[in-house]
Amino acid sequence: MPENPMHPATPRPGQERYTAPADQAKLGAVDAVDTTEAPSSLWNEAWRDMRRRPLFWVSATIIVLVSLVAMFPGLFTSQGPRVCQLANSLGDPAPGHIFGFDRQGCDIYARTIYGARASVVVGVLTTLAVVILGTTVGAIAGYFGGWFDTVLSRLTDIFFAVPLVLAAIVIMSVLPERNTWTVAAVLASFGWTSIARITRGSVMSVKNNEFVTAARALGMSRGAILLRHVLPNSAAPIIVYATVALGTYIVAEATLTFLGIGLPPWLVSWGGDISMAQQSLRVRPEILFYPAGALALTVLGFIMLGDVVRDALDPKARKR
Repeated sequence: MPENPMHPATPRPGQERYTAPADQAKLGAVDAVDTTEAPSSLWNEAWRDMRRRPLFWVSATIIVLVSLVAMFPGLFTSQGPRVCQLANSLGDPAPGHIFGFDRQGCDIYARTIYGARASVVVGVLTTLAVVILGTTVGAIAGYFGGWFDTVLSRLTDIFFAVPLVLAAIVIMSVLPERNTWTVAAVLASFGWTSIARITRGSVMSVKNNEFVTAARALGMSRGAILLRHVLPNSAAPIIVYATVALGTYIVAEATLTFLGIGLPPWLVSWGGDISMAQQSLRVRPEILFYPAGALALTVLGFIMLGDVVRDALDPKARKR
C-alpha cells in the first residue's frame, strides 16, 4: 500500500511520539470514581462557595447581630426607650448613655436598639407575604399557561405599573389604624409583582426538563409535579430576590414612618427617630446619624448577602 503523504508512517524529525508502557500507565487508578460518595446538589455547591467568601461572613454577622438586637433588645441596653426627662434634652453623651439624648430627653442608644424590632418585623412580614403571593401567582401562570397565564400576567402588569411607595402613601393615609401588620399588608399588596415575574420565568424554564417529563410519565398529577419538582428547582432566583427585598421593605417602612403615615409615634422605629431628629439637625446632627446608620447597616447586610447568594446559585457566575 502506498504511503499517504498527508499521514506518513514514519514521523518526521521532531514529530516522534512517546507512549508509556502499559505497566506504567495506571489507568485504573486515574479513572477510578468513588461511587460511595453522595452526588453534590446545587445547594451544597452554593454553600461551599459562600462559606469561602469573606463577604458572606460579614453580611451574615450583620444580619445575625441585627436579629439578636430585634429579638432581645434588653441584652444590649438597660435603659428604656420611653424613659425621657426634659432636663436631659439634647444632652451630650454620658456614662450609660453613649449616644447622648434627643430633644425629648430620651436615650438615643436605647431608642436605636429598640427601633430595630419594628423595622425588622415589618420587613420580615412583608417579605414572607410577598414570597407566598408572588410565588403562587407566578408558578400558576408559568406552569399551567393558557388563560391562567394571560389573566395573571395582565393582573401582574396592572399592579406593577403602580409605584410601591406612592401606593402605600395613598392607602396608609386613609387607614383608621396603623401598626406593623397594616404596614406589612399594604407593602405586600403592591410588592409581589416582581417576584411573580421572576417565578413565572423560572418555572417556564424548568417545566420542560426531562425529570418533569419523567414524573408526568409515571402518572403524577400536575399539581404534585409543580410542588415536588418544578418549584424546588425554581427556588434559586426567588431566594435571591427575597434576600435583597427584605432590606428594601425595611427602607420602605422607614420612609412611610418618616413621612408620618407609617407606624404610629408610640412605636419606636428608626423611621420615626429619623423624623424627630431632623428638628435638631442644626444643633446636634449626630442624633440623625445613629438611627440612619443602623438602618443603612441593616440594609447593607441584606444586600451583600443577596449578592453572595446570587453568585453562589448562578452556575455561570461560579465559572467566571
